[in-house]
Amino acid sequence: MGKKHIAVAMGGYSSEFEISINSGAIVCNALDKSKYEIYPIHILEKGWFFVAANGTKYPVNKADFSFKSGEETICPDAVFNTIHGTPGEDGYLQAYWELLGIPHTSTDYYSAALSFNKRDCLSVLKNFGVRAANSYFVNRGSEVKVEEIILKTGLPCFVKPNRSGSSFGISKVNDISEMEAAIEKAFTEDSEIIIETALVGVEVSVGVYNEGEEIIALPVTEIVTENEFFDYEAKYLGKSQEITPARISEEETEMVQKEAIRIYKLLNMKGITRSEFIIEKGKPFFLEINTNPGLSAESIIPKQAREAGMSLTEFFDILVQNVL
Repeated sequence: MGKKHIAVAMGGYSSEFEISINSGAIVCNALDKSKYEIYPIHILEKGWFFVAANGTKYPVNKADFSFKSGEETICPDAVFNTIHGTPGEDGYLQAYWELLGIPHTSTDYYSAALSFNKRDCLSVLKNFGVRAANSYFVNRGSEVKVEEIILKTGLPCFVKPNRSGSSFGISKVNDISEMEAAIEKAFTEDSEIIIETALVGVEVSVGVYNEGEEIIALPVTEIVTENEFFDYEAKYLGKSQEITPARISEEETEMVQKEAIRIYKLLNMKGITRSEFIIEKGKPFFLEINTNPGLSAESIIPKQAREAGMSLTEFFDILVQNVL
Protein backbone atom coordinates (compact mmCIF):
# COMPACT_ATOMS: atom_id res chain seq x y z
CA MET A 1 0.00 0.00 0.00
CA GLY A 2 1.49 3.31 -1.11
CA LYS A 3 1.13 6.59 0.70
CA LYS A 4 -2.21 8.37 0.44
CA HIS A 5 -2.28 11.55 -1.63
CA ILE A 6 -3.58 14.44 0.47
CA ALA A 7 -4.37 17.79 -1.17
CA VAL A 8 -4.24 20.68 1.33
CA ALA A 9 -6.63 23.34 0.02
CA MET A 10 -5.80 26.91 1.06
CA GLY A 11 -6.43 30.48 -0.05
CA GLY A 12 -9.99 31.27 -1.05
CA TYR A 13 -11.71 34.33 -2.49
CA SER A 14 -12.32 36.37 0.66
CA SER A 15 -10.36 39.02 2.54
CA GLU A 16 -8.89 36.18 4.60
CA PHE A 17 -6.97 34.34 1.89
CA GLU A 18 -3.55 35.21 3.36
CA ILE A 19 -4.52 33.84 6.76
CA SER A 20 -5.70 30.66 5.06
CA ILE A 21 -2.36 30.30 3.21
CA ASN A 22 -0.65 30.40 6.65
CA SER A 23 -3.04 27.75 8.00
CA GLY A 24 -2.41 25.58 4.94
CA ALA A 25 1.37 25.85 5.29
CA ILE A 26 1.16 24.74 8.94
CA VAL A 27 -0.95 21.72 7.95
CA CYS A 28 1.45 20.76 5.14
CA ASN A 29 4.37 20.87 7.57
CA ALA A 30 2.60 18.99 10.34
CA LEU A 31 0.98 16.14 8.40
CA ASP A 32 2.73 12.80 8.81
CA LYS A 33 5.15 12.50 5.84
CA SER A 34 5.57 8.77 6.46
CA LYS A 35 1.84 8.20 5.73
CA TYR A 36 0.95 10.88 3.21
CA GLU A 37 2.16 12.56 0.05
CA ILE A 38 1.15 16.17 0.66
CA TYR A 39 0.18 18.65 -2.07
CA PRO A 40 -0.42 22.35 -1.28
CA ILE A 41 -3.29 23.55 -3.48
CA HIS A 42 -3.84 27.30 -3.82
CA ILE A 43 -7.48 28.07 -4.65
CA LEU A 44 -7.55 31.73 -5.61
CA GLU A 45 -9.76 33.90 -7.79
CA LYS A 46 -6.98 34.06 -10.38
CA GLY A 47 -6.79 30.27 -10.61
CA TRP A 48 -6.38 26.92 -8.84
CA PHE A 49 -2.84 25.54 -8.68
CA PHE A 50 -0.75 22.83 -7.09
CA VAL A 51 2.36 24.68 -5.88
CA ALA A 52 5.35 22.34 -5.92
CA ALA A 53 8.24 22.61 -3.42
CA ASN A 54 10.36 24.47 -6.01
CA GLY A 55 7.57 27.04 -6.52
CA THR A 56 6.37 25.64 -9.88
CA LYS A 57 2.61 26.01 -10.29
CA TYR A 58 0.60 23.26 -11.96
CA PRO A 59 -3.02 24.09 -12.81
CA VAL A 60 -5.76 22.02 -11.18
CA ASN A 61 -8.24 20.37 -13.56
CA LYS A 62 -11.62 21.43 -12.17
CA ALA A 63 -13.33 18.49 -13.92
CA ASP A 64 -11.89 16.01 -11.39
CA PHE A 65 -9.62 18.08 -9.08
CA SER A 66 -6.54 16.35 -10.52
CA PHE A 67 -3.19 18.04 -11.20
CA LYS A 68 0.25 17.20 -12.50
CA SER A 69 3.24 16.71 -10.22
CA GLY A 70 6.13 16.63 -12.65
CA GLU A 71 4.99 14.06 -15.23
CA GLU A 72 2.57 12.23 -12.93
CA THR A 73 -1.15 13.12 -12.76
CA ILE A 74 -2.43 13.06 -9.16
CA CYS A 75 -6.04 12.47 -8.15
CA PRO A 76 -6.07 13.15 -4.40
CA ASP A 77 -7.43 10.49 -2.01
CA ALA A 78 -8.68 13.24 0.31
CA VAL A 79 -8.62 17.01 0.74
CA PHE A 80 -7.59 18.77 3.94
CA ASN A 81 -9.62 21.98 3.69
CA THR A 82 -8.07 25.05 5.35
CA ILE A 83 -9.93 27.77 3.43
CA HIS A 84 -11.56 30.44 5.61
CA GLY A 85 -14.50 32.25 4.06
CA THR A 86 -15.74 31.67 0.51
CA PRO A 87 -15.62 29.21 -1.32
CA GLY A 88 -14.18 26.78 1.25
CA GLU A 89 -16.18 27.56 4.39
CA ASP A 90 -19.59 28.38 2.89
CA GLY A 91 -20.31 25.04 1.21
CA TYR A 92 -19.31 25.64 -2.42
CA LEU A 93 -16.15 23.53 -2.44
CA GLN A 94 -17.68 20.95 -0.10
CA ALA A 95 -20.52 20.41 -2.59
CA TYR A 96 -18.02 20.22 -5.47
CA TRP A 97 -15.82 17.63 -3.72
CA GLU A 98 -18.90 15.65 -2.66
CA LEU A 99 -20.08 15.58 -6.31
CA LEU A 100 -16.63 14.33 -7.36
CA GLY A 101 -16.61 11.74 -4.56
CA ILE A 102 -13.45 13.12 -2.94
CA PRO A 103 -13.54 12.95 0.86
CA HIS A 104 -12.65 16.19 2.65
CA THR A 105 -11.91 17.07 6.27
CA SER A 106 -14.49 19.86 6.62
CA THR A 107 -18.19 19.55 7.37
CA ASP A 108 -20.72 18.76 4.61
CA TYR A 109 -21.87 21.48 2.21
CA TYR A 110 -25.26 22.11 3.84
CA SER A 111 -23.92 22.42 7.41
CA ALA A 112 -21.16 24.67 6.08
CA ALA A 113 -23.59 26.94 4.22
CA LEU A 114 -26.04 27.10 7.12
CA SER A 115 -23.44 27.97 9.74
CA PHE A 116 -21.73 30.52 7.47
CA ASN A 117 -24.97 32.50 7.43
CA LYS A 118 -25.19 33.81 11.00
CA ARG A 119 -28.87 34.79 10.67
CA ASP A 120 -30.00 31.36 9.48
CA CYS A 121 -27.76 29.54 11.94
CA LEU A 122 -29.11 31.54 14.90
CA SER A 123 -32.69 30.96 13.73
CA VAL A 124 -32.16 27.19 13.75
CA LEU A 125 -30.30 27.10 17.07
CA LYS A 126 -32.69 29.43 18.94
CA ASN A 127 -35.42 26.96 18.01
CA PHE A 128 -33.55 24.33 20.06
CA GLY A 129 -33.19 26.63 23.06
CA VAL A 130 -29.61 27.74 22.40
CA ARG A 131 -29.08 31.09 24.15
CA ALA A 132 -27.85 33.96 21.99
CA ALA A 133 -27.89 37.76 22.01
CA ASN A 134 -30.97 39.66 20.78
CA SER A 135 -30.45 40.31 17.10
CA TYR A 136 -31.86 42.45 14.30
CA PHE A 137 -31.25 41.83 10.59
CA VAL A 138 -31.02 44.33 7.73
CA ASN A 139 -30.65 43.63 4.00
CA ARG A 140 -29.08 46.17 1.64
CA GLY A 141 -31.77 48.26 -0.02
CA SER A 142 -34.30 47.92 2.78
CA GLU A 143 -35.10 50.85 5.06
CA VAL A 144 -32.88 51.19 8.11
CA LYS A 145 -34.97 52.07 11.17
CA VAL A 146 -32.39 53.06 13.75
CA GLU A 147 -34.87 53.58 16.61
CA GLU A 148 -36.44 50.17 15.96
CA ILE A 149 -33.01 48.50 15.93
CA ILE A 150 -32.07 50.03 19.27
CA LEU A 151 -35.38 49.02 20.83
CA LYS A 152 -34.54 45.43 19.90
CA THR A 153 -30.81 45.33 20.73
CA GLY A 154 -30.19 48.19 23.14
CA LEU A 155 -26.83 49.95 23.34
CA PRO A 156 -24.00 49.14 23.13
CA CYS A 157 -24.50 46.75 20.21
CA PHE A 158 -22.40 45.15 17.51
CA VAL A 159 -23.02 45.68 13.81
CA LYS A 160 -21.52 42.95 11.63
CA PRO A 161 -21.70 41.41 8.19
CA ASN A 162 -23.93 38.35 8.19
CA ARG A 163 -21.60 36.20 6.08
CA SER A 164 -17.95 36.94 6.69
CA GLY A 165 -15.23 35.35 8.72
CA SER A 166 -12.33 36.99 10.55
CA SER A 167 -14.12 40.03 11.95
CA PHE A 168 -13.92 42.24 8.86
CA GLY A 169 -16.54 45.01 8.78
CA ILE A 170 -17.56 44.78 12.46
CA SER A 171 -18.19 47.85 14.64
CA LYS A 172 -19.26 48.35 18.22
CA VAL A 173 -21.89 51.07 18.51
CA ASN A 174 -22.07 52.86 21.87
CA ASP A 175 -24.20 55.79 20.78
CA ILE A 176 -27.13 56.15 18.36
CA SER A 177 -25.13 58.69 16.28
CA GLU A 178 -22.61 55.97 15.30
CA MET A 179 -25.19 53.54 13.92
CA GLU A 180 -25.39 54.68 10.30
CA ALA A 181 -21.61 54.69 9.74
CA ALA A 182 -21.37 51.22 11.31
CA ILE A 183 -24.10 49.91 9.00
CA GLU A 184 -22.31 51.37 5.94
CA LYS A 185 -19.07 49.69 7.02
CA ALA A 186 -20.73 46.28 7.43
CA PHE A 187 -22.37 46.62 4.00
CA THR A 188 -18.90 46.88 2.42
CA GLU A 189 -18.41 43.18 3.36
CA ASP A 190 -21.91 41.77 2.81
CA SER A 191 -25.35 42.73 1.48
CA GLU A 192 -26.91 41.33 4.69
CA ILE A 193 -25.99 42.55 8.14
CA ILE A 194 -26.77 41.53 11.69
CA ILE A 195 -26.99 43.85 14.70
CA GLU A 196 -26.69 42.23 18.12
CA THR A 197 -26.84 43.24 21.77
CA ALA A 198 -23.32 43.53 23.21
CA LEU A 199 -23.25 40.84 25.88
CA VAL A 200 -21.17 41.49 28.97
CA GLY A 201 -19.08 38.64 30.24
CA VAL A 202 -16.10 36.42 29.50
CA GLU A 203 -15.59 35.59 25.82
CA VAL A 204 -14.49 32.01 25.20
CA SER A 205 -13.80 29.82 22.22
CA VAL A 206 -14.20 26.02 22.10
CA GLY A 207 -12.94 23.61 19.49
CA VAL A 208 -15.04 20.50 18.84
CA TYR A 209 -14.11 17.65 16.50
CA ASN A 210 -15.12 14.09 15.75
CA GLU A 211 -12.90 11.04 16.00
CA GLY A 212 -14.97 8.51 14.10
CA GLU A 213 -18.34 8.46 15.87
CA GLU A 214 -17.09 10.15 19.03
CA ILE A 215 -17.51 13.92 19.42
CA ILE A 216 -14.89 15.62 21.58
CA ALA A 217 -14.55 19.16 22.95
CA LEU A 218 -11.07 20.63 23.30
CA PRO A 219 -9.94 22.76 26.28
CA VAL A 220 -11.59 26.19 26.39
CA THR A 221 -9.74 29.40 25.44
CA GLU A 222 -10.53 32.76 27.00
CA ILE A 223 -10.21 35.83 24.79
CA VAL A 224 -9.13 39.07 26.44
CA THR A 225 -8.80 41.96 24.04
CA GLU A 226 -7.09 45.33 24.43
CA ASN A 227 -9.37 46.68 21.70
CA GLU A 228 -13.05 47.45 22.17
CA PHE A 229 -13.77 43.89 20.99
CA PHE A 230 -12.12 40.88 19.31
CA ASP A 231 -11.69 42.47 15.87
CA TYR A 232 -9.29 41.70 13.03
CA GLU A 233 -6.43 43.60 14.71
CA ALA A 234 -7.00 41.81 17.96
CA LYS A 235 -7.23 38.44 16.24
CA TYR A 236 -4.23 38.60 13.96
CA LEU A 237 -2.06 41.52 14.98
CA GLY A 238 -1.52 40.53 18.57
CA LYS A 239 -3.90 43.04 20.18
CA SER A 240 -5.51 40.34 22.28
CA GLN A 241 -4.52 37.72 24.77
CA GLU A 242 -5.79 34.23 24.40
CA ILE A 243 -5.59 32.23 27.56
CA THR A 244 -5.84 28.44 27.37
CA PRO A 245 -7.30 26.99 29.50
CA ALA A 246 -9.80 29.79 30.20
CA ARG A 247 -9.89 31.29 33.72
CA ILE A 248 -13.44 30.14 34.40
CA SER A 249 -14.82 27.65 36.90
CA GLU A 250 -14.88 23.91 36.19
CA GLU A 251 -18.68 24.08 36.07
CA GLU A 252 -18.57 26.86 33.46
CA THR A 253 -15.92 25.01 31.44
CA GLU A 254 -17.98 21.84 31.40
CA MET A 255 -21.18 23.75 30.59
CA VAL A 256 -19.66 25.58 27.62
CA GLN A 257 -18.03 22.39 26.28
CA LYS A 258 -21.37 20.55 26.54
CA GLU A 259 -23.16 23.38 24.75
CA ALA A 260 -20.52 23.43 22.00
CA ILE A 261 -20.95 19.66 21.50
CA ARG A 262 -24.75 20.04 21.48
CA ILE A 263 -24.52 22.75 18.79
CA TYR A 264 -22.11 20.57 16.76
CA LYS A 265 -24.69 17.76 16.83
CA LEU A 266 -27.69 20.02 16.14
CA LEU A 267 -25.96 21.39 13.03
CA ASN A 268 -24.74 17.92 11.91
CA MET A 269 -21.12 19.03 11.90
CA LYS A 270 -18.06 16.99 10.97
CA GLY A 271 -14.35 17.68 11.29
CA ILE A 272 -13.03 20.50 13.44
CA THR A 273 -15.23 23.47 14.35
CA ARG A 274 -14.70 26.36 16.74
CA SER A 275 -17.61 27.97 18.58
CA GLU A 276 -17.50 31.34 20.30
CA PHE A 277 -19.54 32.12 23.41
CA ILE A 278 -19.87 34.86 25.99
CA ILE A 279 -20.45 33.61 29.51
CA GLU A 280 -22.82 36.15 31.04
CA LYS A 281 -24.01 35.59 34.63
CA GLY A 282 -22.85 31.97 34.52
CA LYS A 283 -24.68 31.04 31.29
CA PRO A 284 -23.07 30.52 27.86
CA PHE A 285 -24.51 32.70 25.08
CA PHE A 286 -23.63 31.49 21.58
CA LEU A 287 -22.01 33.99 19.17
CA GLU A 288 -21.00 31.96 16.12
CA ILE A 289 -19.42 28.76 14.85
CA ASN A 290 -16.52 28.50 12.40
CA THR A 291 -16.32 25.29 10.37
CA ASN A 292 -12.78 25.97 9.05
CA PRO A 293 -11.10 27.65 12.00
CA GLY A 294 -7.58 29.06 11.63
CA LEU A 295 -4.76 26.55 12.06
CA SER A 296 -1.77 28.88 11.84
CA ALA A 297 0.70 29.10 14.73
CA GLU A 298 -1.20 32.02 16.34
CA SER A 299 -4.58 30.32 16.01
CA ILE A 300 -6.72 29.06 18.85
CA ILE A 301 -7.30 25.44 17.73
CA PRO A 302 -3.60 24.44 17.61
CA LYS A 303 -3.17 25.85 21.13
CA GLN A 304 -6.20 23.89 22.38
CA ALA A 305 -4.94 20.67 20.75
CA ARG A 306 -1.56 21.11 22.45
CA GLU A 307 -3.29 21.82 25.78
CA ALA A 308 -5.20 18.54 25.29
CA GLY A 309 -1.83 16.77 25.01
CA MET A 310 -1.75 16.24 21.24
CA SER A 311 0.87 17.30 18.75
CA LEU A 312 -0.48 18.94 15.60
CA THR A 313 0.71 15.90 13.64
CA GLU A 314 -1.46 13.62 15.82
CA PHE A 315 -4.42 15.98 15.73
CA PHE A 316 -4.38 16.53 11.95
CA ASP A 317 -3.94 12.78 11.49
CA ILE A 318 -7.25 12.18 13.31
CA LEU A 319 -8.99 14.62 10.94
CA VAL A 320 -7.54 12.91 7.85
CA GLN A 321 -8.18 9.36 9.12
CA ASN A 322 -11.84 10.33 9.80
CA VAL A 323 -12.41 10.72 6.07
CA LEU A 324 -10.08 8.17 4.47
